[in-house]
Amino acid sequence: MSLSNPSQVLLRNSELLVAKLPLLVNLPEDGFIDAYIDLHKPDKISCFNNNFIDYQAITTKHCSTSTDNIVQTTFASTYQTTTCHDVVIIAFPKSKAELNFTLAMLAHCIDETTKILLVGEKKGGIQSAVKLTQHTLSCCQKVDAARHCMLFAGLFKPEKLSAVFDLQAWFTKYQITVDGVTLTIASLPGVFSQQKLDVGTELLLANLPSSITGKVLDFGCGAGVISCFIGKKFNDVQLSLLDVSALALTSAQESLALNSLSGQVFASNSLSDVNEKYQYVVSNPPFHQGVKTHYQASESFLMGIKDKLNKKGCITIVANSFLRYQDIMQAHIGYTQVIIKDKGFTIYQAQLSSK
Repeated sequence: MSLSNPSQVLLRNSELLVAKLPLLVNLPEDGFIDAYIDLHKPDKISCFNNNFIDYQAITTKHCSTSTDNIVQTTFASTYQTTTCHDVVIIAFPKSKAELNFTLAMLAHCIDETTKILLVGEKKGGIQSAVKLTQHTLSCCQKVDAARHCMLFAGLFKPEKLSAVFDLQAWFTKYQITVDGVTLTIASLPGVFSQQKLDVGTELLLANLPSSITGKVLDFGCGAGVISCFIGKKFNDVQLSLLDVSALALTSAQESLALNSLSGQVFASNSLSDVNEKYQYVVSNPPFHQGVKTHYQASESFLMGIKDKLNKKGCITIVANSFLRYQDIMQAHIGYTQVIIKDKGFTIYQAQLSSK
């Protein structure tokens, strides 16, 4: 795999990367880890990812057959360790609100000498790094700009190192009422539709099947709005919530608890970890990854979901009307009807026959 532009910028500033116990936050598997190990021979390199796809890729490459355990991987919404890291390299998040959340959760595992490096593409908004971190980092400054990317370096303000990280304080909580059902939703920074109900999901909730029973899969669950609505409106359901983001999964768990509901919440790369069959699948499938428009996960979901449906199983999704999901569903699931088109979104539904 070829090195991404941010990784190339990091490696051309090799002198900043020298460390015995570095931590890489949300970096992809693109060859950078191998290059880092060759250059600096760290005692241990810790990789924290809140994206399941990146976590899987790093774990498969570096941990499945490794006997020396130099690379340690973590998939979670927050990072916990007893290690004190001497360098932390953070991939600038697509949600700016996520950056200070990330920094806050790292205070327990660094000290006043730990270099904090922020790297990302210019179009991802990294130019705002100094302003965004002004209350957390001191001496944060741009050290390089190349390949449409920027690299910033700084140190934690000493008084911020003693701050205790409280996950609850980072949830945005809001109430919504749809079709007579009132819900409380909790969402962490970086989770889709963090502060209000989005238009597409609202349209979906108003156009679900009139009766839902049995096992329900919420694909790309985000903060759990769809599952909470179904769990409140329909009595006889067993909820399963899937997302690629640990931040989304933690938010969904919190939303379920706030609404006195329960469900199976799990990570999956599209359908990679889906091992059951469902009577209903409901989704506002994601089509953005990073700063680029990305359809692959949603398309592979629609191509493979038929095998995860029971007889007479039903799938209902909402999508931006410009997306050609009806053709994919027709080809891979069966007859697909348009339920409604409104406000730039379309609701599609397909139901399997009993054969």
